Amino acid sequence: MNREMTTTPFGRRSMSHAMLDAQAMARDCPPLQVADKWKLFRTLTEARPALGVSDRALAVLHALLSFHKHVELDSESNLIVFPSNRELSMRSHGMAPVTLRRHLAALVEAGLIIRRDSPNGKRYVRRDQEGEVKTAFGFDLTPLVARAEELQQLAASIRAEDLARRLLRERISLHRRDIAKMIIFAEEQDLAGPWEAIGERFMPLARPLLRGFDHRGLAELAAALDDLRLDVEKLLELHANFNKSNASDVQNERHIQNQNPDSSFDLEPGFRKDQGANAETYADDDVQPDMSEGNITKASDVRPRRASKLPPKAFSLGLTLKACPDIVDYALSGIDNWPQFVQTANLVRVTLGISPDAWNQAIETLGQNEAAIIVAAILQKGEAITSPGGYLRALTDKARSGSFSSGPLLMGLLRANQMRPEARAG
Repeated sequence: MNREMTTTPFGRRSMSHAMLDAQAMARDCPPLQVADKWKLFRTLTEARPALGVSDRALAVLHALLSFHKHVELDSESNLIVFPSNRELSMRSHGMAPVTLRRHLAALVEAGLIIRRDSPNGKRYVRRDQEGEVKTAFGFDLTPLVARAEELQQLAASIRAEDLARRLLRERISLHRRDIAKMIIFAEEQDLAGPWEAIGERFMPLARPLLRGFDHRGLAELAAALDDLRLDVEKLLELHANFNKSNASDVQNERHIQNQNPDSSFDLEPGFRKDQGANAETYADDDVQPDMSEGNITKASDVRPRRASKLPPKAFSLGLTLKACPDIVDYALSGIDNWPQFVQTANLVRVTLGISPDAWNQAIETLGQNEAAIIVAAILQKGEAITSPGGYLRALTDKARSGSFSSGPLLMGLLRANQMRPEARAG
């Protein structure tokens, strides 16, 4: 056999590095290495993208394998097949001779077969008296056996990459479906939040996936959808927590009763100079519990009443909304009462970046309604306040010392709102 010799192509065909590498690999093929040719062909088909050969070239290789009589390719046996062009064309589904030669050259350049040409370029075999192959000229299949392990690794890598790509496509499809439905739900329920901006972020991420998207492009798209979905879920979770908190507050407030039937709890007196005092001032001035025998209440019973103070008595809800109209844009379903106003202010508090600790301290000191008024005023002032959380803490500290009143704050906003139309008209 001529397998140990370095052969060159017949005629005008020139030598190439791929031919030299394939012949060197065939010489270094370990002895007694065996591979099932059809399993090897399936593996090679999976590894085709990494080898740079076309499916038509694989069809020609399939035809060459069919000329080898045995199912197994043994590195110690003769692996040279020598079909005629006519027979090879027939087994290649009638491929044209020119096309056949082109794909044979592609298989040689890919290092999958070795062309062992005879002196006259014909393909034939010489046998001895016992019928054993003495010399054969044609296409050597030894590189397939020598590269069997490499082909398996390539196929495994491509399978893993395909699986990762499919998982990314599934992840992208699920994110797109879920984000779209969550945005639709928020719009149908008229939930407050930057849903228009979220929709603008979602639009470029919802374009159809092209087949040419590589793993990197899919991963970047999936990561962008991850971030967007996280933002949407946080908004929805925030609304869900508000609803639960509001329902809990309503249940607790049902047990708060006015123990002084003679007090003017439901009346709306005029503006007081000490409006905006601390929590103890409101509790002492507005709620006078009956301390007679049999009606002594525990400290734990008094705290809920202090935490849910009345709205500032000099200002109605309508006047407050007129001074701070921007908060209406964040309302879940409008603002018709003080609990809805407080709920909306809590949402605005998160948007402004005010910490829960600062919010809770303001509620403890000022009461829910007045703390909500301050948050609404901070929102109305906009960029004029660089640190909303620090501003709220500063006003809370002033309220503890009795030196803060929400009256001037609201009146200033009212005057500013009235001056804007006049300025536009002038």
